[in-house]
Amino acid sequence: MKNVTIDITSSAFPSQLATDAEKASEQFGLQVGQAIQYEWFRKDGNNCRYYGQWKEFHRLRLYARGEQPVGKYKNELSINGDLSYLNLDWTPVPIIPKFVDIIVNGMADRLFKPKAYAQDAMSQSKRSRYQDMMETQMAGKEILTKIQDLSGVDPFMMNPDELPNDDEELSLYMQMNYKPAIEIAEETAINTVFDENHYDDLRRRLDYDATVLGISIAKHEFLQGSGVQISYVDPANVVYSYTEDPYFKDCFYWGEIKTLPISELMKIDQKLTKEDLQEITQYSQGWYDYYNVAQFYENSVFSRDTCTLMYFNYKTTKKVVYKKKMLENGGSRIIQKDDTFNPPTDMMEEGNFEKIEKTIDVWYEGIMVMGTNILLQWKLSENMVRPKSASQHAIPNYVSCAPRMYKGAIESTVRRMIPFADLIQITHLKLQQVINRLVPDGVFIDADGLNEVDLGNGAAYNPEDALRLYFQTGSVVGRSFTQDGDFNNAKVPITQLTSGSGSGKTQMLIGNYNHYMDMIRTVTGLNEARDGSMPDPDSLVGLQKLAALNSNTATRHILQGGLYIYKTLSEAITYRIADILEYSDFKDDFINKIGKYNVSILGDISELYIYDFGIFIEVAPDEEQKAQLEANVQMALSKGDINLEDAIDIREIKNIKLANQLLKQKRKRKEDREEKMKMQQQAMQAQQQMQSQQMAGQMAMQKSQSEFDMKMQLKQIETEYNIKTMQVEAELKSHLMAEEFNYNLELNNMEIGKISQRDQLKEDAKDKRVSLQNTQQSQLLNQRKNNLPPLNFESNEDSLDGFDLGEFDPR
Repeated sequence: MKNVTIDITSSAFPSQLATDAEKASEQFGLQVGQAIQYEWFRKDGNNCRYYGQWKEFHRLRLYARGEQPVGKYKNELSINGDLSYLNLDWTPVPIIPKFVDIIVNGMADRLFKPKAYAQDAMSQSKRSRYQDMMETQMAGKEILTKIQDLSGVDPFMMNPDELPNDDEELSLYMQMNYKPAIEIAEETAINTVFDENHYDDLRRRLDYDATVLGISIAKHEFLQGSGVQISYVDPANVVYSYTEDPYFKDCFYWGEIKTLPISELMKIDQKLTKEDLQEITQYSQGWYDYYNVAQFYENSVFSRDTCTLMYFNYKTTKKVVYKKKMLENGGSRIIQKDDTFNPPTDMMEEGNFEKIEKTIDVWYEGIMVMGTNILLQWKLSENMVRPKSASQHAIPNYVSCAPRMYKGAIESTVRRMIPFADLIQITHLKLQQVINRLVPDGVFIDADGLNEVDLGNGAAYNPEDALRLYFQTGSVVGRSFTQDGDFNNAKVPITQLTSGSGSGKTQMLIGNYNHYMDMIRTVTGLNEARDGSMPDPDSLVGLQKLAALNSNTATRHILQGGLYIYKTLSEAITYRIADILEYSDFKDDFINKIGKYNVSILGDISELYIYDFGIFIEVAPDEEQKAQLEANVQMALSKGDINLEDAIDIREIKNIKLANQLLKQKRKRKEDREEKMKMQQQAMQAQQQMQSQQMAGQMAMQKSQSEFDMKMQLKQIETEYNIKTMQVEAELKSHLMAEEFNYNLELNNMEIGKISQRDQLKEDAKDKRVSLQNTQQSQLLNQRKNNLPPLNFESNEDSLDGFDLGEFDPR
């Protein structure tokens, strides 16, 4: 165990360039804890930053409860500290609690819920395919309708009457009606986690802190056995790095200061010995004495058996280094190394490998005993929240928002009201003082005047009888002259004494009281219509509502801060759900816990870790937005632009923009339907007219047809007679033509016989000539062979082909 000390010495944060092994060492964590301790707990005079902030938050909370100290009011009214002459009720007037309740309860009326939008590539592809299908159905609506009419088969994927008509309606349809089961499962999972952690109760505390302190903080974490836990964090116990961002996005450390019994330390670090615990007890008591902590808490918890711990988270970086070895078969093998792995280039070339590295954000968590250098725990945080789209970033466990922060200074609504609340309290005390000093009206009795009065009954007129007569009847008996006849200066023995000195002061103080109330309304923006304290009897109800709605604008920054925390927590839950379903042993229990709300989505919940979601917050409309939408709906109903069913559908939509778009779409669709009905009616009328005209035409045609039929019958009879005449003539002509054909056939046969006979003669003459040539050829061959004398082939008869040439000689 190292030596401990209470002295808060100057200590800086360690270098971010340290190796991962150095960052994981306890010395590094102790240096971080001491740097945070020095920044928040170093004494500046008799105070420090942490307890100064704690004291300021405590003061604001007391004012918000109407329990602020009355010492300043006593000093204001006392004379040299003497209050013996004052008998006043010093109880503070609960003005600020009233306005705080108005703001916080007004925030509770604004309902909102998370909307998940699957933005991974697979979900976007499904959304695009569905939209393409819708566009295809839109483009082919007419053709598909004809197919349905002709074949009786429904080719539509949805009701054709509900198909969008243009791209604007398609966009609205996709926003309102397209909801994949995986998005419903994600929203159910987020709402289940919120319900399990009773977020509605946490939200009221967060809104209360945002109103009173100007800052609200929540925490999300994963605990074994209980799953994702969302908890409230008291801003008075939180330390964080300096930031000017109202959403604390650039903070690199967060911490909580907790006071625990010594026995709880054994659960944190079981290696602590009895001597260690005694040493921690000793210096914890020294810590309380050094900072006079008991003055802040005013209870007996700060004894020797308690100690103050700081649970802190520190953001730094970590290098993820891999060695990529190229194998002989062309593949590669990845081996994880530490951040000190830095081989020379020559070695990497010879060894055929390369170094791959990337830097990611990580959070370390530690526990330190305040006022000492004892570090109970320092380790790398488990289950860090990382967005899938930017896994190098790690989201802190703390979510905070201070909407009106400037240069680190936090402004709140209650702080604005405190000066005027003090003036109201002093005015109230002054009013008590004036009222206490007021005296009732009295009477003056002149005893000399009474002695001169004789009632006539012999008795003396004493003051008691005079007062009884005066108070019962209001009459006074007196004498203008004395018994001696002299003028009686006390002729009216009883005179009314009126004390009006306090009424003017009372009215002035009441006027001041109302003035300071108006000043509170002015600085906060909460008018009379918002709190309903002084409604104007002459104002219309609508104007009073508008005035109340205008007051909501002044506190809208508180609502926006609450929405930011809700949205950030929803995103963190989304990432943690994905980690639980993919890595945690808590998976089955978590699925069953969500399934009890909706068993039908169990199959989709088990695959949530595959998807990447964007989270949007849908806020229920305020009264002003509802009034505007209702006015539009009523106007559309009065004009008959929409039906009652359409109005019900529009009112059920929480998104005002989508509701107005749906209103426009419903109006347009009804106009189209009415125009189509008019066209159908016109078509029916035209069809009826055509039918009547057709009937008249048919009658005329029937009359003409009957006349035409009679003429046709006469024509037919005449035609049949002509046909018979022509048939007789045709038969006679056919007989004559047959006789003529036979004669011509016989002549042709005779001609053909002559031609055949002549051709036969020619063939016979040709055969004789060929035979003669062959004979002569043989003789020539024989002559040449035997060397015979020349032959004479001339015939004795001068003839050619059987004809004697002499027959042609002239005679």
